[in-house]
Amino acid sequence: MSKKQIIIRDIISLRGPSIWTYPPCIEAWIDIGEFEDYPSNKLPGFVDRLKAWIPSLVTHRCNYGEHGGFLRRLDEGTWIGHVLEHVALELMTLSGLPDGFGRTRETTTRGVYKLAISNWHDEVTRLALDTGIELIMAAVEDKPFDLEQAIATLRRKVDRKYLGPSTAAIVNAGEARGIPHIRLLDDGNLVQLGYGAAMRRIWTAETDQTSAIAETISRDKDLTKELISSVGVPVPEGREVSDADDACEAAEDIGYPVVVKPTDGNHGRGVFIDLMKPEDVRKAYAIAIEEGSGVLVERSIQGIEHRLLVVGGKLVAANRSDLITITGDGKSTVQQLIDSQVNIDPRRGTSELHPLSIIRIDTAAKIELERQGLDGDSVPAKDRVVLIQRNANHAFDCTDEVHPDTAEVAALAARVVGLDIAGIDLVCSDVSKPLGEQGGAIVEVNAGPSLLMHIKPGIGKPRPVGQAIVNNLFAEGLNGRVPLVGITGTHGKTAVAKMVAHLLYTSGRNTGLACSDGLFLNRRQVQKTDAGNWAGGRRLLLNRAVQAAVIENGAEVILGEGLSYDRCSVGIVTNIVPDAEDLSRWDVQPTGGEYYTTPRSIYRTQVDVVLPSGYAVLNAEDELVADFAELCDGEVIFFAPSATQTVLAAHLAAGKRGVFVRDGRIAVATGDSEAWLLCRLGDVPAIGKQKDPATIANVLAAVGAAWALGITFDAITTGLKTYGLDLPTPSSLLSQVEKKPRKSATRN
Repeated sequence: MSKKQIIIRDIISLRGPSIWTYPPCIEAWIDIGEFEDYPSNKLPGFVDRLKAWIPSLVTHRCNYGEHGGFLRRLDEGTWIGHVLEHVALELMTLSGLPDGFGRTRETTTRGVYKLAISNWHDEVTRLALDTGIELIMAAVEDKPFDLEQAIATLRRKVDRKYLGPSTAAIVNAGEARGIPHIRLLDDGNLVQLGYGAAMRRIWTAETDQTSAIAETISRDKDLTKELISSVGVPVPEGREVSDADDACEAAEDIGYPVVVKPTDGNHGRGVFIDLMKPEDVRKAYAIAIEEGSGVLVERSIQGIEHRLLVVGGKLVAANRSDLITITGDGKSTVQQLIDSQVNIDPRRGTSELHPLSIIRIDTAAKIELERQGLDGDSVPAKDRVVLIQRNANHAFDCTDEVHPDTAEVAALAARVVGLDIAGIDLVCSDVSKPLGEQGGAIVEVNAGPSLLMHIKPGIGKPRPVGQAIVNNLFAEGLNGRVPLVGITGTHGKTAVAKMVAHLLYTSGRNTGLACSDGLFLNRRQVQKTDAGNWAGGRRLLLNRAVQAAVIENGAEVILGEGLSYDRCSVGIVTNIVPDAEDLSRWDVQPTGGEYYTTPRSIYRTQVDVVLPSGYAVLNAEDELVADFAELCDGEVIFFAPSATQTVLAAHLAAGKRGVFVRDGRIAVATGDSEAWLLCRLGDVPAIGKQKDPATIANVLAAVGAAWALGITFDAITTGLKTYGLDLPTPSSLLSQVEKKPRKSATRN
């Protein structure tokens, strides 16, 4: 490169935990060329322009760990790759994404860096990097840059590709309880919470408990009214009409004012309230019929519209709508007054980030204005109050005001329709009083209600609606996880993975195995090609039949894809042989300083993701592996050929678990207690007469994992003796063990 520029040489999408961080991230290899000789403080005017364009960079603490830390680095001089990291992160934050992670590290090639950055969605992150490069180059070359337009473009991409606010609220609540999630659509809101047999699914504010029949009922407003009124829920009088003449006749029968709305519409489209004249009814009918398959005419309930959110039969949040009015000044048009008095509110906007929407003069507003003898170009007299919308955005949280009787009526309506999550629309004058005494009524029961009004109300405190939904899906103490064993190391991964899966299978669990030899469900091979990768592991976690999963992860999987799971019950590291694998493609150095990737930094990823309630099973004889013990959030089980091995002996002396060989038998012990002897080495077909030390180590690792998972010693012994044989079903295997006197499992 002969001039100052930034080129992205490669982009690696790490879709799970990696050497960088737990959540998905993108690793971009960037070549900064001549910028290697020009840190930020040697680029005239660059730092000042960057600070002026993105003042919010002051919040980046950087490695100083203090407010303004990154700006301090800019002033002192930092390299352009590091600048790109922070600029791209801030661009994503300004476009509405959560705060993210970033790291920039040099490679062995001068001027080439690895930049790792949080990846909320590939397209969004790549656009943020590209935009960041454009902005930086404009600042370097003192050229104009339209930051507002750049943020708007990014925000549109976020709106299309990132989770919607309702779905994100549920996912975030799940994460707070330690429940993992998998996005099932690349740009949609279908999400799996949990893994395998413990999973649940959500789609915005609908779940796999939401009945299709109940949802169909809720769309049929007339049927909904009939069902809920039959159990005493107050509803407005009314009926479905066949045409505009019939609508006027119904209005005469009911008595004005009336409401005209679609029988199966949603989001308030085509709904007209407080209609007082036949001509208004006819106009409303013409619009309502376009929004649904039929039209209802109902008695207009006096009061204010409220939205009550019911989850699992309980009221969890409530919101009140408001009238939208403007006040004339004698000079401005109605449209100008809407823009200057209403839409100027910063809470109003076009994206889902805004709790209130922009007010426009739509068909309903035109009809409302016509009633007052006005249109959008009219100039109201000074101090004249003009009504624009009768029931606008639900802006006011009123959860604490709802009368207990009203909450019970709302819950009853949701239960009768059959919805686990329901948005109940009711109209009344005072929600703190029972509906009956004020003539209030429930007007709609909605499936898949928006949660935004409760998450981010215009006025009032946010309500933990995502948490309520998660708690309804997962009972207390459940986290949506199945026993999951992750295995890595230089040698022996596949052998250990297959043996652990066998031990789980013979203990009676439907077990999935993803390894280099393929994909297996119990004893059935469902994929013969290599499944020891992200895709193979993910296939297991999407399978409702999988009660336990065993997933092999080699160095290239961790470097090039990331792990397929967020955390695991057991993490096994077999061994680390720095020179055994050619990882030069990833710029891995067998040994190196703190800024270079080494084999140790790769394989520690498996230990980093062990749950606090889980175990790392580590090779005590391998110094690099043994050092991982201090990194584990859970407990550690060491394995070694002898209990006298230095690391294992110290571990046992500290009262912890170990697996080893004693007197030709596989033994396990906790602390200084007597060892529990399992079968003889010669009784394990995998070991055979050769008694190869590497094979014995693999068996010890598998035993450690089975022990960590709570499999009984009898079941472990049975599994070891039958690994590789033509087996009966697990239940018959266990029954045979229980009937026979124990010979090989003894104390010593």
